[in-house]
Amino acid sequence: MSKFSAQVVWLSVLVALLLPAFGCHRDQAQVYQVPQDQNQPSSPQASTAGGTNVAASSLPAGHPDISSMQSMPAGMVAPDTSAATVAWKTPAGWTQVAPSEMRVGSFKITDVAGKQADVSIIPLAGMGGSDFANVNRWRGQVGLPPAPDGVLQSEAENVEAGGRPAQLFDIVGTNAAGGGASRIIAVVQHRDDTAWFFKMTGDADLVEQQKPVFVDFLKTLSFSSPESPAGLPPGHPVIGDMNTTEATGSISHEGQPAWTVPTGWQEAPAGSFLLAKFTIAGNGSASAIVNVSQSTGDGGGLMSNFNRWRGQLGLPPADQALAINFPVPGGQGQAVSIDGTNVETGLAAEIQAVVVSLSDHTYFYKLMGDPSTVDAHKQEFMTFVKGVKY
Repeated sequence: MSKFSAQVVWLSVLVALLLPAFGCHRDQAQVYQVPQDQNQPSSPQASTAGGTNVAASSLPAGHPDISSMQSMPAGMVAPDTSAATVAWKTPAGWTQVAPSEMRVGSFKITDVAGKQADVSIIPLAGMGGSDFANVNRWRGQVGLPPAPDGVLQSEAENVEAGGRPAQLFDIVGTNAAGGGASRIIAVVQHRDDTAWFFKMTGDADLVEQQKPVFVDFLKTLSFSSPESPAGLPPGHPVIGDMNTTEATGSISHEGQPAWTVPTGWQEAPAGSFLLAKFTIAGNGSASAIVNVSQSTGDGGGLMSNFNRWRGQLGLPPADQALAINFPVPGGQGQAVSIDGTNVETGLAAEIQAVVVSLSDHTYFYKLMGDPSTVDAHKQEFMTFVKGVKY
């Protein structure tokens, strides 16, 4: 029996088992930390930067406009507080401005002729729409038609952002407002369950001239997380964390659903955008991680998140998700299983995920890691999800 067939059989058996149970400084390093108070001033927008706000109807289903967001869109998780920390070195000639509510970094570039460009850094969790859907949306902003995924992939450039690989898309078209030539250079990178967007938009000639500067800027980025604290050497213990009580070292669960953690799961500081994180040791050096996150609304829906997870395993977007219904008390869930290669480690990996929809929130549970470890713990993972009390 193939692994695909085995997964279908196992998921069918799981349904049968579970159903009865329910009823601005040059050349200086800059650090930006998402503030506790989200009601901060909006950033100034470059009037001739070529960035065009797009109506919500032109976005992928469930996805906010990430060009100049001024308010929290429905279905999104707000940038976390102290966990979402990124540091950078501002290039000469760039002016750092106050970030808007969804930006954690914002810059203006103006040349001697008065031409302008805008640079933004935006992290999103629980986002809808695939990478290529976003690229086609950016193409639409400069008057270009959508392109097939294969064409977009062939045009993507490999770059480095904060020490990890990322993909750069260089899009040239026309400014819808002024009619002049406009250019968008956008870089997409996935870190854990967060998509980071680094985007430079503006006059085509200025953006082209600034492209090497932009690429070098990405290399100066440093991210603070439990896995890689900014400014600390590899392997250094994390100094504080938004989910850790400083006095006791315990992990805070205030405001979270109640659950029973299976024996052998080790809770870890959740970091950016997660409600909880657990590590599971396998045989030898094998391991798996369980992430729990929450979004208002539908969080982009199952299909967009399914394709996001496929991207984490080096797989192209799919047209449909092979999912089973997963009823939970007070809501409805859907379970999916994905096999592939972890794009960060290059090792075989498997994902078991459940999306639970309640009246006004959606919860995402993801078990990801070495296939043998995931297979050994997937039943207890499903039981864990089933037992959560909201």
